[in-house]
Formats: sequence, C-alpha cells, structure tokens
Amino acid sequence: MAADLNTLKQDLTRRMDGAVETLKREFNGLRTGRAHPGLLEPVKVSAYGTEMPLAQVGTIGAPEARMLTVQVWDKSMVSAVDKAIREAGLGLNPQADGMMIRIPIPQLTTDRRNELAKMAHKYAEGAKIAVRGVRRDGMEQIKALEKKKDIGEDVAKDWGTEVQKLTDLYIKKLDDALADKEKDIKQV
Repeated sequence: MAADLNTLKQDLTRRMDGAVETLKREFNGLRTGRAHPGLLEPVKVSAYGTEMPLAQVGTIGAPEARMLTVQVWDKSMVSAVDKAIREAGLGLNPQADGMMIRIPIPQLTTDRRNELAKMAHKYAEGAKIAVRGVRRDGMEQIKALEKKKDIGEDVAKDWGTEVQKLTDLYIKKLDDALADKEKDIKQV
C-alpha cells in the first residue's frame, strides 16, 4: 500500500512541477527592464512558409543590460525577424545591422511596471489553480480507493494529509517565484 502512495505522490509531484515550469516560462516573457533572451522566446517568425520560434532562425544574446541581439543565420530572414519582433507586442524597436539585429530595451515606466506586476499575479494565480486541480484529482483517487475498500479510512486520511502537504509546498514555490518576479519588475 505504501507503494501506492509513493506512485500517487510521484504522479502529483510531476504534474505540480509542470505547473511551476509553465509559470517560469510565462515569467520569462515578462519584461523586467533588463535584457533577457527569454523575452524573445514567444516571438514567432514567418520563415520558409511556416511559423517558427525565433530561436530556430538565429542566436539570441544579451551582451549588455539594456540590449538584446539576434544573430540571424540566413540573410534572407533578417527582415522577417525584424518584422516579427516589432509585431510581437513587446514594445521593442529592433535595428538591423547586416545579419545582426540589435534590440535596445527601453526603461520601463511606473505604469508599465504595475501592469507587468498584475500580469505576473495573473500567471501565478493560473498556476495555483492548476496545482489545486492536481490536488483535487489526487483526493478523488484516494476517495475512489477508499470506496473500493482498497484502503481504510485512516489510511485515506493520512494520504489526504500527505497530498495537502505537497500542495502547500508547491503553492509556496509559486508564491516565492511570484515574489522574485515582482522584485525584478519593480527594480529600477
């Protein structure tokens, strides 16, 4: 029976880890006023008749605190990359220089910082909802085992406590990630 609890915990942990990783990827797309290659991750480029992630047509770098660069591999793709960055809704103004595209990162205004902080909270709340959904699934699995008489009432209660402890741990991880991101956003 303990093996069943371990299997359940491993499955729930894997799914909760997925929520944390998704949140971190979403946070990478939020601008903090410092150059970070993850800022350009969501950008899709129309290349060779299909939509491709920017990282598949060039190398993204951050040589300075307020500058991103994209070294485009194919000269014919420079204008498509430039256009994709402009139209990505990130408020960036790329400048092509041969096969290198330089993207200065402007200083964030207070209003924009507050807007980004609200978006970070929204992303974090979505991740918390996902973690709570995983907890609910785990509790339902425990109740099903108890109903089938595979486990007793006391064991079900103990397992439920373990699932709640796991959930609390992951909610704290999400809160910590949000606090770190907010600190980055608010930093001038």
